[in-house]
Amino acid sequence: MTRTGNHPFLMCSCGSLHVAWSCCHREFSTCSAYHFSNWGASPTNRLIENMERFGFDFIHLYGLTESFGPTSLRLLNELEEKLNTEEKAKLLARQGVRHSTANRIKVLDEKGKEVPWDGITNGEILLSGNTLFARYYHNPEATETAFRGGGFHTGNIAVVHPNGDFEIPDRSKDIIISGGENISSLKVEAVLHNHPDVSIAAVVARPDEFWGEVPYAFIEFKQGMTSTAKELRLHCRTVLAGFKVPKFYIFCDLLETATGKIRKIELREQAKKL
Repeated sequence: MTRTGNHPFLMCSCGSLHVAWSCCHREFSTCSAYHFSNWGASPTNRLIENMERFGFDFIHLYGLTESFGPTSLRLLNELEEKLNTEEKAKLLARQGVRHSTANRIKVLDEKGKEVPWDGITNGEILLSGNTLFARYYHNPEATETAFRGGGFHTGNIAVVHPNGDFEIPDRSKDIIISGGENISSLKVEAVLHNHPDVSIAAVVARPDEFWGEVPYAFIEFKQGMTSTAKELRLHCRTVLAGFKVPKFYIFCDLLETATGKIRKIELREQAKKL
């Protein structure tokens, strides 16, 4: 048995997965199982399906710098292991449940009450416990805001499923509000990632005089692959409601932060100018 891990955007292509599998197989050829831990952003169903095809057991971890690493994990139990790949991918895309050594996790609505375990009602993830950071350095205002009400406000919007798993549809600052309707950028990105030509997709809000905001997609293609905005729009329309389909598409190499996350702040500024 051996373990490896990475950010999903760094493992989004089959080529990257093949390299990871080759390294593990070469260095640990006698191992009976290979475990891959994902962190930093929600994995797509397509990535999880590819991981299984290459023989990795997938573990989804969730945490923040402020929580000193992983706070929750999601892996499959014996019954879930028998499900088909698509069903397993949907379960593994969840952030799961608190592990025993980490912070306490609650998902609260705007009134500070826990949301029902219906997999539908949105709330914000709050953490509490002795593995949280103490304060932001020389920033008491940000610290007071983050810890208002006695818990640490992560800024992550989540639902809680009937079995207790929580799942993040999006970060509060990344939700797109178009015509009064909330659009999860993560769900739109997941649909785009299922297109065979797309390597990485990032969806942000672009200001619109009529709708308030509309989804704007930045696309990085797989090596040697290409597509058109019309083709991507039709692909999204087979799955998404019309108002959730990105209205504009930009094809470019997507820049990442030092921790492997897409620089959405810069993309939002770029979208405003286009």
